[in-house]
Amino acid sequence: MIRIAALLLLVSTPALGAMTYSEQVLERTLENGFEMILLEDHKAPVAVVQVWYRVGARNELPGTTGLSHMLEHMMFKGTRQNGPGEYSRIISRNGGDENAFTSDDGTTYYAKIASDRIDVELELEADRMRNLILSEELFEPERQVVMEERRMRVDDQPISFLFETLGALTFLEHPYRQPVIGWGSDIEGWKLEDLQRQYNQFYQPNNAFLVAVGDFDAKKLSDRAAELFGPIPRGPAAPTVRAHEQTPRGPARVTVRRPAKLPFVAINHRAPNLNHPDSSALEVLEVVLSAGKSSRLYRDLVEEGRLALDANASYARTAIDDKTFTLTAQAQPGVAPADLEAALVAQVEAIQKTPPSTEELARAKTQIESSFIFSQDSMFYRGLILGTYELAGDWRKADDYLPGVRKVSAEDVQRAAQTWLTEKNRTTGTLLPQAPAARPAEAPAP
Repeated sequence: MIRIAALLLLVSTPALGAMTYSEQVLERTLENGFEMILLEDHKAPVAVVQVWYRVGARNELPGTTGLSHMLEHMMFKGTRQNGPGEYSRIISRNGGDENAFTSDDGTTYYAKIASDRIDVELELEADRMRNLILSEELFEPERQVVMEERRMRVDDQPISFLFETLGALTFLEHPYRQPVIGWGSDIEGWKLEDLQRQYNQFYQPNNAFLVAVGDFDAKKLSDRAAELFGPIPRGPAAPTVRAHEQTPRGPARVTVRRPAKLPFVAINHRAPNLNHPDSSALEVLEVVLSAGKSSRLYRDLVEEGRLALDANASYARTAIDDKTFTLTAQAQPGVAPADLEAALVAQVEAIQKTPPSTEELARAKTQIESSFIFSQDSMFYRGLILGTYELAGDWRKADDYLPGVRKVSAEDVQRAAQTWLTEKNRTTGTLLPQAPAARPAEAPAP
């Protein structure tokens, strides 16, 4: 699995002499609902192929959380045509590499391969879209693998455990409160029929789309993909997620105690997604606060204040529903969590009282654009941004990103902080170090 933070920077911009994505992409939708988003990029004889399914933790029901992630695992266990592990071996034999990841909003499978071998990946993806073998013999061992993965990645990782707990408190009604990997008790209770139902409901051509970027003829590729995916019958429409988080009821707080060396503080604010007019200002606010050693959080909390070993801000912009703007900090040895939290809140209050300077605003916008420039050489990330935006609503909105950022004023940043980073809209999580449990004494040798 991979994280997809900071992918918002990967968009084309006329100011840099490149066409917009809308001018470059070939889009095609088949009669069965399968969509293709194809972008030619001839800088190297390679291609990235991604198949996105519109199902993630957001689509899961209490009691069976984590099934989307489990199905990601099972997609590598074989079909009637290709046995367990054969998918990965075939891609490897053809000089490619592959992986997958599950998020709150979707599940993505991808391969990077020589462009003259694209057909291999397309055939494999079309095959496992509807021909996956789900048996008890394969299911139960993999369920144990996921239980161990959860133990290693969440239960035994104090900061991850804090974030999981904080997310569950931030969202009372929306399924964003559910962890992607699933609650431990749900994983223990999964049944094979639960997974089969998940597969039949969501792994359908009308609930998926193809993103490909690379050295190919887009029209020819779309015709070949139509030959492979077109015969798959349209499936039932995926259930609509109707949950909507209501106005915050007031500040909330949670404290967890785990074996850790230092305290950690995280503050969530529910914030709008890319469809809201304030999204560009919140994006700039994130950079002003935490991008690089010249940012406010690093300068005031890490370098000068000596309160934190690290401090960051992150804004979840490309989500289907409204999500979060988050502040985090790892305490320096000897620093009390309350002092660290107060310092984070003080940073918010400072920008609410006084907008960023002209220099800060210009630097933030330059950082955003330079990150875009350095990212454009990656076919993988160009595909990922198209898929991420499509999952969030429309891949064409990627073209609006930098123009929106350029229009942001210092007053816009201040107003966004005043509107969304309020005390009422604040959920705070604190990790307090706890000594590891003592090991049982060994019995004396006979």
